[in-house]
Amino acid sequence: MPKKEATPTRPCLLLLDGHSLAYRAFYALKDANLMTTEGQHTEAVYGFTSMLINVLRDEKPTHVVVCFDRSEPTFRHESYADYKANRQETPDDFRGQVSLIFEVLDALRLPYLSLAGFEADDLIATLAHRASERDMNVLIVTGDRDALQLVDERVTLLMTRRGISDMTRFDPDAVVEKYGLTPRQYPDFAALRGDPSDNLPSIPSVGEKTAAKWVREFGSLTELVDRVDEVKGKVGDKLREHLGQVIHNRQLTELRRDVPLDADVAELKMGQWDRDEIHKLFDTLQFRVLRDRLYQSIGTAEPEAEEGFDVEVVTLGSGQVAGWLAAMPRGRAGLAVKGVYGSGTGRLDHLAIAAPADAEGRRRAAYLGLTALTPEDEAALGGWLADEDAPKALHDAKGPLLALWAQGLDLRGLTCDTALAAYLAMPGQRSFPLDDLVLRYLHRELRAEADTGGQAALFDDPEDDAGQELAVRAQAVQELAEALEAHLEPRGGIRLMREVELPLVRVLAELERAGIAADREYFTGLEAEFGAAVKQAVEEAHRVVGEQFNLGSPKQLQEILFVKLGLPKTKRIKTGYTTDQDALAQLATQTDNELPTILLRHRDQTKLRVTVEGLIKEVADDGRIHTTYNQIIAATGRLSSEKPNLQNIPIRTAEGRRIREGFIVGEGFESLLTADYSQIELRIMAHLSGDEALIAAFESGHDFHQATASRVFDIPPQEVSGELRARIKAMNYGLAYGLSDFGLSGQLNIPVAEARALKNEYFEEFGGVRDYLEAIVAQARHDGYTETILGRRRYLPDLTSDNRQRREMAERMALNAPIQGSAADIIKVAMLHVHRALSEGGLRSRMLLQVHDELVFEVAPGELEALRELVVGQMCAAYELRVPLDVSVGVGRTWQDAGH
Repeated sequence: MPKKEATPTRPCLLLLDGHSLAYRAFYALKDANLMTTEGQHTEAVYGFTSMLINVLRDEKPTHVVVCFDRSEPTFRHESYADYKANRQETPDDFRGQVSLIFEVLDALRLPYLSLAGFEADDLIATLAHRASERDMNVLIVTGDRDALQLVDERVTLLMTRRGISDMTRFDPDAVVEKYGLTPRQYPDFAALRGDPSDNLPSIPSVGEKTAAKWVREFGSLTELVDRVDEVKGKVGDKLREHLGQVIHNRQLTELRRDVPLDADVAELKMGQWDRDEIHKLFDTLQFRVLRDRLYQSIGTAEPEAEEGFDVEVVTLGSGQVAGWLAAMPRGRAGLAVKGVYGSGTGRLDHLAIAAPADAEGRRRAAYLGLTALTPEDEAALGGWLADEDAPKALHDAKGPLLALWAQGLDLRGLTCDTALAAYLAMPGQRSFPLDDLVLRYLHRELRAEADTGGQAALFDDPEDDAGQELAVRAQAVQELAEALEAHLEPRGGIRLMREVELPLVRVLAELERAGIAADREYFTGLEAEFGAAVKQAVEEAHRVVGEQFNLGSPKQLQEILFVKLGLPKTKRIKTGYTTDQDALAQLATQTDNELPTILLRHRDQTKLRVTVEGLIKEVADDGRIHTTYNQIIAATGRLSSEKPNLQNIPIRTAEGRRIREGFIVGEGFESLLTADYSQIELRIMAHLSGDEALIAAFESGHDFHQATASRVFDIPPQEVSGELRARIKAMNYGLAYGLSDFGLSGQLNIPVAEARALKNEYFEEFGGVRDYLEAIVAQARHDGYTETILGRRRYLPDLTSDNRQRREMAERMALNAPIQGSAADIIKVAMLHVHRALSEGGLRSRMLLQVHDELVFEVAPGELEALRELVVGQMCAAYELRVPLDVSVGVGRTWQDAGH
């Protein structure tokens, strides 16, 4: 039905049923398994926020309030003890998300209400009644059909139909069209029909059609009761038999319009909110797309940034580059580029340079094309770009650097990468677009300053217009660099950026440019082999079941596993029972049926085939795979890899390790060398905790996990069994990763109580570790953040949250962030040291990959021993711990052969 236009001069009150919409959002998105990288489920809050943004954008209300249910019994429970008694227990993944919705509403300055003894529907009915009396239009958004009784000429209902995005608009005519009843008749109909969701009993043999027919025929339930003897047949007998129940239902379905709310509808306006608060919350929830949609579709209640950038732009022609650069005032210039660049290569077409402000405070910028430079221009530009003493700032510099290299130019003197600086300032954010940062830190828009006519300055020539746009970006980068550095300075982040992250940009660019050689023929054969294994698994599954079915269809798998084969039911989900990896593994151990094992093998082989297929597509014309490294993704400081993700090559299974055999030494080199930090997280834990027993375990000369197991179980090291070693290994790493008792029990497949007892035994021997872990959480709660050995901060505001689930999640992050982050710091420092030593030592051997705690090198002929000594020495010297760093080295023709 088309949207009914509201009277332009009449205010509109938007009323939302908070719990109804949150539950619908949760179940609509449950299969998507939305959660933050820290493990916080966000299906309900994401769906609710998405719906809220859409409604605010489309309906443009002047007043808003969200109403919520309370946990206390309501007046309906007092009248009917079994009211809603059939409701399922709140799902664990939903718990805690309502408080997140409250935080979203607080950040958006949207009021919300609840009142003990009443449901959200009653609050909505009361507020709608009050708003109508104040000559306001009302729009109600809910998934509860009881709200249909509120619809009238002033009140419109948006009813969620499927999920949270598909809604039906009800005005009085639409209610009649849908149900053949007026809104006032709807609660009479509901009383006769009963309501399973509220546990209101129905009349046996009487369905919706009969109930609606009675209401239409008699006009109301009151009239039907007065003339109940006129209803003939068995249904009439049933009605008369259950008449008391129907009358009671009617009392319960009537929404209260007189709830004693201390709220004036005229004051329920959208408040003023700002970007900074939304940023902080949406960073935590990792709602980047929603944040962008919020700003694009609604904007803030406060005025948007009124200023752009006032910069004079000159397009440099032939022979003008050297003179302009020579006349540029001293200080840091801002750069912006336009072109195409990716992993290992690229092309820059245009460059803008924003000069430092001159003595009069004027801002000037130059715009030039890089594809038609004269030799003199190119020499002047190349000399300035490569000048270490000419300070520069650039946003997300690695891609442009690769493109400059491809064009025979270089970039040095970079003192700030604004994307990296923003990442260090806000490690929980997932992306750092320049326009967003400019608004956030400079309170400006990424545009040229408006002219006197109020319009952004434009040029007749499109090329000039493009130059203005790029010059604005360069100017924004220059000013943003100063703002971000001022933000980082008191937090100790400047040194980390300049001494580690910025120099690493160049190292990672060299790794991407080099790539690693790939045996395409081998990969092609391996893909075919895995493909054949997938096909075989499909045939075996069909044979076992006795019919063909789609192994990738959860719906068909549910039918086969739980109906046809009658296997034990797994965890219940919205669509039935889960058939995920864990569920199949559990079924494989619980039953003698072959199918779960076959399905697991099918999934494993499919994953391997897809992985190899993706690698083949990424082999470049030079026969090498050039991954892309990202410094600004992981909050702990870890590097990530994409296109392809070489950090995700499976190595725990023999078949997975075969994939590494396809990565080979390249032409002109004699072998690959891998160097891997041994147990770096545990060494860092020993260093940070200062636990003498843990340090002694490293110094004992025994296998570390064997040595720690020996102390925990009070037996000689040589008597430690494989099972006991595995338990203590899980404990050692679990503590470094903030593993809970529940998580440890899952890893070891033992009861939670047994896992807790094991942890207590561990702490009896390693009390320093226990004291450190308790102290680090307490300190983080006091400071609001954790720090690594190099001062990398991770902010954890949820440590003081009232929400237990979120608080415990933040505590786990506080436990592992210093250890994980310190490991990331050390491998980065090692990469810088190795890179510098290779250059200074004049070796042709080169670094190719960084994968977690491992570095991969290509060894030039005759340089193996020199490289081995250099790499081990530099990696071990990257940081001085109480327990010295240890590096394992392997050499071979393939990555797998070089493993150790």
